[in-house]
Amino acid sequence: MDLARIPSCLLTAAAIAIGATAATQAQPALTGPPAVGIVEAITRPITEISEFLGRIEATNRVDIVARVTAFMDKRVFREGAEVKTGDLLYQLERGPFEADLATKQAQVAQLQATLENAKLTTERARTLLGGPAGMQSTYDAAIANQRSLEAQVVAAQAQVKFSQINLDYTEIRSPIDGMIGRTAVTDGNVVSPSSGVLTAIVSQDPMYVTFPVPVRQALELRERYVTKGGFNAVVIKVRLPNGRIYGQAGKLNFANNTIAQSTDTLTVRGVIPNPTLHDPSTTGGPVRELTDGEFVTVMLEGVQPVEVLAIPRAAVLSDQQGDYVFSVGADNKAEQRRIQLGQSTSTIAAVINGLKPGDKVIAEGLQRVRPGQPVAPGPASALIESSMAAAGDERTQTHGGAVQPAGKTP
Repeated sequence: MDLARIPSCLLTAAAIAIGATAATQAQPALTGPPAVGIVEAITRPITEISEFLGRIEATNRVDIVARVTAFMDKRVFREGAEVKTGDLLYQLERGPFEADLATKQAQVAQLQATLENAKLTTERARTLLGGPAGMQSTYDAAIANQRSLEAQVVAAQAQVKFSQINLDYTEIRSPIDGMIGRTAVTDGNVVSPSSGVLTAIVSQDPMYVTFPVPVRQALELRERYVTKGGFNAVVIKVRLPNGRIYGQAGKLNFANNTIAQSTDTLTVRGVIPNPTLHDPSTTGGPVRELTDGEFVTVMLEGVQPVEVLAIPRAAVLSDQQGDYVFSVGADNKAEQRRIQLGQSTSTIAAVINGLKPGDKVIAEGLQRVRPGQPVAPGPASALIESSMAAAGDERTQTHGGAVQPAGKTP
């Protein structure tokens, strides 16, 4: 067909018809209420956990110092090893102290011999008092001399004991079980009480874990656990600096009796086991996971789970006024419900106020929901349902005393 012979009016009409058909096809078809997935708010058992930053501390720490002035003959211990109570650490020069002790012992022996003679003199003077040659003054002088010598013997014996103590101080021994640090003085140097710390020993098992708790959080913890056993109502877990959870659990044993004014916190302490990891004979010595001064995350975990009204965290939305959810009423219309959250987990939100058991909460399809809008409710997906079913194994967490809001990443 020769298009040049078709009238222009027919071409124009055809173009208009084609455009109208395209416009008709571009218009969206009318749809019904948006489909949403709902779950029921029900009570679930959840373990409460509060997290704080703390440090590991040795239960015993001793700074080893010299008690006498002497040359150091030798260091007996291996730096970094674990020692037992009474183990020899340093051997100081003993000669001068042994000579001093022998001199004091000789003085005691001399005074004791003199005392024996004085006792004989006193006894003779007492015997003569009954005869004509006896004089009271002679007896009195003998008694006085005997008592003076007895006092001198006691003093000399005290000097012997003092010299023996100084001689014993030439052997510096460990007063506790623990790991010993590096030595500050090497063989051949003169040490004295003014030389400072020679080395330090810190105990290893068990260890303390100390952490500050904000006063507000401390009051909440007290109200939560005081009627459930106090310290016995919680256990301590520790997250190591590499993010791994330490395998041993501890117990609280101390809360300070005053608040730190500079930080408005209460110092709390627990005790936790620190056993050896491997056979010391195969590792060259005991290897333990916790170290004195180590920075850790402390988790206070309730012994007994608590019942909370739980919904999926995916169902919780937030705006400037706070947290809210959409629920489905009897007429299948979406209702906005303001809620107050308690401690929550990565998948479960604990609701303190705003909902009641049995309320149907929208957990999926929230992007298409508006307040008062009709919706087409249906069961939530298997993923949401499985997260709710596992709520009994969940642990609610607070970090540094602040509750993690639902719908936000800790």
